[in-house]
Parts: sequence; structure tokens; C-alpha cells
Amino acid sequence: MQVWFADHPIIAYIVIFILLTFVYNQVFRVNQKLSIGKEIMLYIMMAIGSGMLLIFQHDKLPIIQCLLVAVGLMLMVRIRYIVEARQKRKASAAAKRQ
Repeated sequence: MQVWFADHPIIAYIVIFILLTFVYNQVFRVNQKLSIGKEIMLYIMMAIGSGMLLIFQHDKLPIIQCLLVAVGLMLMVRIRYIVEARQKRKASAAAKRQ
């Protein structure tokens, strides 16, 4: 996979940018909305950072794989929260019946 991404740097850049954007939006995003200028500047900075990460990816560091692990861990936490919420609803429904 590392060699394939080295042979296709544009696809690697797009994948890095998408994964980086997803991680930012899920972990570091604040609840309040940013102004459009700040939002544009943020995504420009993430695009530049994705370019830097692409250089590291090209130098045989597993950047895409690490971002995929981060996304996988975030999805596992999301699933855990959903399961816990269902258990709390079931417990509260059972308490109301008694």
C-alpha cells in the first residue's frame, strides 16, 4: 500500500486531506461556528499541512495508515457512546416500569 501511494501522490494527498479534515471536525472542532474568513484560512492551513504530511508519506512514513487508525479509534468510541446511550435508555425504561 505504501508503494502504491508513492506511485500516486495526488490520490495520497487527497486521502490525507480528507482524513485530516475528518479528524479535525470530529475531535478539535468547537461548538461555535467560525466566520467564513477563519474557516477558509483553516482549510488552507490544513491543505498546507496535508502537503507536509504527503512529503512524510513519500519518505516511507505510514501517515495514511496512522490517520486510518485514528479514524478507526474515533469510530469505535462513537459506537461505544451509542451502546452506552441505549443501555441507559433501557435502564431508565425498566426503572419507570417498576
